[in-house]
Amino acid sequence: MGLMLRYAFRTLRARKGGFIGAFVALTCAAALVTACGILLETGLRGTIGTERYAAAPVVVGGDQNVHQTTVKHKKGKTKVKHKAKPLAERVWLPASTVGRLRSVPGARAVVPEVTFPAYPVDARGRIVPGVHGKPSYGHAWTSAALTPFELVAGHAPEAAGDVVVDRELAARAGLRPGDKVTVQATDAPHGYTVSGIAAAQGGDLQQQSSLFFSADEAQRLSGRAGAVAAIGVLPEPGVSTGELADQVRKALSGTTAQVATGGDRGPVEFLDAAKARVKLVSMGGAIGGTSLLVAILVVVGTFALSIQQRHRELALLRAIAATPKQVRQLIGREALIVGLLAGVTGCLLGLPVAYWLHRKFVDFKAIPDTLEMTFGVFPFFAALGAALLGAWAAARISARRTTRIHPAEALAESAVERPGFAWGRLLAGILTLAGGIVLLVVLSVLDTEPASTPVTFLTVVVLAVAVSLLGPLIARGAVALLEVPLRASRVAGHLATANVRANTQRMASAITPLALLIGMACTVFFVQTTMGDAATAQARDGNKANWVVASSGPGVPEQAAQALRQTPGVRAVTEVVRTSVRVGLDKYPAQGLSTEGLRETWDPDVTKGTLDGFGDGDVAMSEVSADHLGKKPGDTLKTTLGDGTVVELKVTAVYARGLGFGDLTMSHALVARHVDNPLAPSVLVRTADDGSAGREQLQKAVGAFPGVGVLDRDQVEDLQAEVQQNNAEVTYVAMGLIIAFTAIAVVNTMAMSVSDRLREFALLRLVGTTRRQVMGMLRIEAGIVVLVALVLGTGIAYAVLTAFSIGMTGSAAPSVAPLTYLAVAGFGALLTLPATVVPGRVCLTGRPADVIGARQ
Repeated sequence: MGLMLRYAFRTLRARKGGFIGAFVALTCAAALVTACGILLETGLRGTIGTERYAAAPVVVGGDQNVHQTTVKHKKGKTKVKHKAKPLAERVWLPASTVGRLRSVPGARAVVPEVTFPAYPVDARGRIVPGVHGKPSYGHAWTSAALTPFELVAGHAPEAAGDVVVDRELAARAGLRPGDKVTVQATDAPHGYTVSGIAAAQGGDLQQQSSLFFSADEAQRLSGRAGAVAAIGVLPEPGVSTGELADQVRKALSGTTAQVATGGDRGPVEFLDAAKARVKLVSMGGAIGGTSLLVAILVVVGTFALSIQQRHRELALLRAIAATPKQVRQLIGREALIVGLLAGVTGCLLGLPVAYWLHRKFVDFKAIPDTLEMTFGVFPFFAALGAALLGAWAAARISARRTTRIHPAEALAESAVERPGFAWGRLLAGILTLAGGIVLLVVLSVLDTEPASTPVTFLTVVVLAVAVSLLGPLIARGAVALLEVPLRASRVAGHLATANVRANTQRMASAITPLALLIGMACTVFFVQTTMGDAATAQARDGNKANWVVASSGPGVPEQAAQALRQTPGVRAVTEVVRTSVRVGLDKYPAQGLSTEGLRETWDPDVTKGTLDGFGDGDVAMSEVSADHLGKKPGDTLKTTLGDGTVVELKVTAVYARGLGFGDLTMSHALVARHVDNPLAPSVLVRTADDGSAGREQLQKAVGAFPGVGVLDRDQVEDLQAEVQQNNAEVTYVAMGLIIAFTAIAVVNTMAMSVSDRLREFALLRLVGTTRRQVMGMLRIEAGIVVLVALVLGTGIAYAVLTAFSIGMTGSAAPSVAPLTYLAVAGFGALLTLPATVVPGRVCLTGRPADVIGARQ
C-alpha cells in the first residue's frame, strides 16, 4: 500500500501535464459545490438583522405560516407529520393581544406597532423613495420607542394632520418643521404639517425610511381597524430577555402569536427576507444538484482522456506482472491526491464565488440585503468530499477496461485504439438515452414551473451523458458523413479524417463537454424566452383595455380609479392588485380585479363557466390550477389568503390564459383587504371608440394624484419585458456558473487532447508534412468537433425545450432568439479553436527528431 502511494506521488510529479486537466475540472467542481452549499446554508439559517425593533428585546408577531398536520396509521403505529409553508402578506394580530400583555411580570412597556406604505411627495409632485431606493413606511409615533427614534427638532404629532419625518428622508425631501407635505399612503394623497424631525438612536436606518403619525391617524391609514402588525415588549431593569420571553409566552398561551428574541426578530420585521430564505434554499439546491451532475460528467470525461493518454504506461505495468488490483490502487491513489489538492483549492475559491452570487442576487432584488451570508464548515467538507469521491469514482470508471484486459492486449491497445465497439458502453449509452427520452415524456406533462425546472436541466445532463457514452459511434458517423466535403482539402482534410476515424474516443471526449455547453446554454436562455413570450402573449390577448394607468409610487389610489370612471368616454375601469394564496399548502399566484365592467377590459379565455355576475364571493381559476385541485364551476374552493385569512369561494369560471393572469382571480375588494399594500399597481381603462377619452383626458383626470401616469399598450409590454428580463437575470447568473464551468472543461479537454500528440506531430513532420498542413489538420478537426457538438447540443436543447413548452404552454413551439443562438454557437467555436490551435503551435515548436528521441 505504501509502495503504491509513493509510486502515485512519483507519477504525479513526472506527469504533471496529464493531471492538470483533472485538477482544473475538480477545482471548479469543488468551488461550485462550496458556493452552492453556502447559499443553501444561508437560506436555512441565514441571519436577518432588525432595525425598527432594535430596542425591543422581545417582539410578538403573527404566525406567518399556514400549517397542515397529517396522521397516518400503519401496522399499529401512528405517525404524525406536520408541515408549514410561508404566507405572502403580513399576518396581523388582534389589538386585544396588547391588553393580554399589559400585566406580564417584568414588562416595563408594551408597545403596539402598525406599519403601512407611506411616501412623501416633493415640491415638483414626485414620489420620494425610501433610503437607497428602498421602501418607506408609516407608523404611529407611540412605536418610535421600538428603535428608538428621538426628536431632533420640533415636536411629536399631536393632531391627525401632523407627521414626523426621519432625518435622512427629511434631508432628501428638503423638509423642516412647519413645512407642508403631501403623503401618499394607502389612501388618497393627503396633506400634513411636518411637526418634527426624528433620528434613530443608533444612526439612520439603511433598510427603510419612516414617517410617524398620531396613533389614530396611523390606525386609519393602515386600514386594519382593531389589529396591530407587531408588539414590542420592553423589560424592567434587571429582567433578562429569556425571563421576559417566557412570561410573554405564558400570557399568549392558546393563541397563534409568535414570540421572537435575538436574531429571530429580523424575520418579524422583514417578511421579504424571511421568504427569501426559502427561495435561496430552492436556488442553492437546484444549482448545487445540477452542478454535481455536470461536474461528474465533466470529471469522468477528463479522467478518461487522462488515462487514455497513459494507456502505454499502464499497459507496461500490466506487462511486468502488476496485478489489476495494484493498477486500480495506483490510479485510485493518484485520483485521491489530485482530488484532495483540487478540493482544498476549490473550497478556497468557492467562498468569494458565494459572496459574488449573494451580491448579484441582492442587486437583482431576488433576495434582500438584510439576509446576511451565514455558513459553517459543512459546505467546505461537502465540497472536499465531493472532489475526493468524484476523483476516485471517475478514475476507477475510466480505468476499468485497462485494469481488466490481458497484458499483451493492453500493450497492443496502447499503440492503436481498439477497433469496433465496447458493447458494455454501447448498451449503457442506449439505456441512458432511453432514460432521457422518458424524462422528456415526463417533462411534457409537467405544467408548473417549480416541478418542471429541475427536470428540465436534469434531462439536459442525462442526454449529454448518453452522448458521452455513444460518443465514439457518433464520431464515426460524423466522419462518414463529412468525408466527401473534407476531401476538398487534400492533405489536411485527409489527415483529419484519418485521425478522427482512428481516434474516435479522443474525439468523443472533446465533443461531449462542448455539446453539454451548447445544450445547457440554449436551455437556460430559451426556457426564459419561452415562458416570457407565452405569458406576454396571453396577457396581450386577454387585455381589452385601451390604456393602463400605473404609478411610480406605491400604487394607484382607489380615488384615482373613481376619477377615471367619471371621465366622459370611459366605458370601464378595472383595478388590479396581485398577491399569492395557499390552497392547502400549495402556493398559487392570484389577482384581484374590480368586478364592475370586468368583461369590458379582461378576457382570460373562459373555457368553462361564466364571468357574468362575478362578485366578492367568487373565484375564477386557470385550467392548470383547476385540474390540479379537481375543481369545476359550481364547486367550493377553500383558500388561505395572503394574510392567513381563510375564505370559501365559489368557482364560477375556468380560463385558459393562466400564464398571463395567474392561477386564481378574485374580486379586488376582497384581495385588497388582505394585502400589505391595497393600492392597485395597475388600472385597466377601456374607452369609447369615438376617441372622446384619449391620453390627455385620462391624464387630466388623475392629475391630482402624484406619480400616477397613463401608459399605452406598447409601453406596458415594454415594462413587462423589463420585469421578465430582471427575473431571468437571476437564473442567468445562477446557471451561468455551470456554463462557465463547462466552458473551462471544453478548453481544458481540447488543450489536453492536443498537447498529448507531440509524437504524432513529430512523425508527421518527419514524413514530409509541413507545419502549415499539420495546423490545417488541427483546424479541420476542431471544426468537426464544433459542428458535431453544435448539432448534438442543439438537438438536446430543442428536444428539452419542446417538451418543456408542451407542458408549460400547451404548444410544441419554444421561443428561440436567433441572435442569442448564434452567440452561443459562436462562443462554442471561439472556445474550441484557440484551445486547439494554441497548444498545436506549441507542440510544433521543437525539432521532430528531438521530440521522437525524447519520447522513446
